Amino acid sequence: MKNRKVVLSTDNKHKIKEIKNIIKDLDIEVLSKKDIGLKSLNVEEDGSTLKENSIKKAKALKEKTDYMVMADDSGLFVDELNGEPGVYSARYAGVDGDDKKNNEKLLLNMQNLPLEKRGASFFTVISIISEDGEIMTVQGECRGHIGFQLKGNNDFGYDPLFVPENYNQTFAQLDGEIKDKISHRALALENIKSTLEKLLKDD
Repeated sequence: MKNRKVVLSTDNKHKIKEIKNIIKDLDIEVLSKKDIGLKSLNVEEDGSTLKENSIKKAKALKEKTDYMVMADDSGLFVDELNGEPGVYSARYAGVDGDDKKNNEKLLLNMQNLPLEKRGASFFTVISIISEDGEIMTVQGECRGHIGFQLKGNNDFGYDPLFVPENYNQTFAQLDGEIKDKISHRALALENIKSTLEKLLKDD
């Protein structure tokens, strides 16, 4: 049994699986909000940046548990749309988490843009608060472009539209192991992995 526990500010099974896979070699057990009886804890993501939202979610969770906590906020930033949908990625079409409508709106707003003007970046900011309250944040970015139509059925969000650099398939088409190595969240987690390793070593 692993000695340390970190509670994620999410019950999204995709995120939980991805995070577990990436830090599986560390002596840390990954728990969801639901696992500690906080499934109903919701935090309004009203920050103007991903970092603000990430820290806010982590702080709200830390108030309810003595374990380490981790929260992330992610967004898709399209160059030609002045960074939209950005911090509003999950509710771009007006309803939080409606992937179908969000993708439809994005395609509609980009319908006349040629390939060379479809550049975009996925960003993730992860905040972790240690047992003693120390706050740390890291960022991950995956550069790519927005496709002309939905492709693939793996994963969630804008994955069926986002084609990462040096690949010709969308996130939703790529094998999960590949995505776990190149995604914005994976890169952020690799950055925070060293922080978690240091926390374990210092104790």
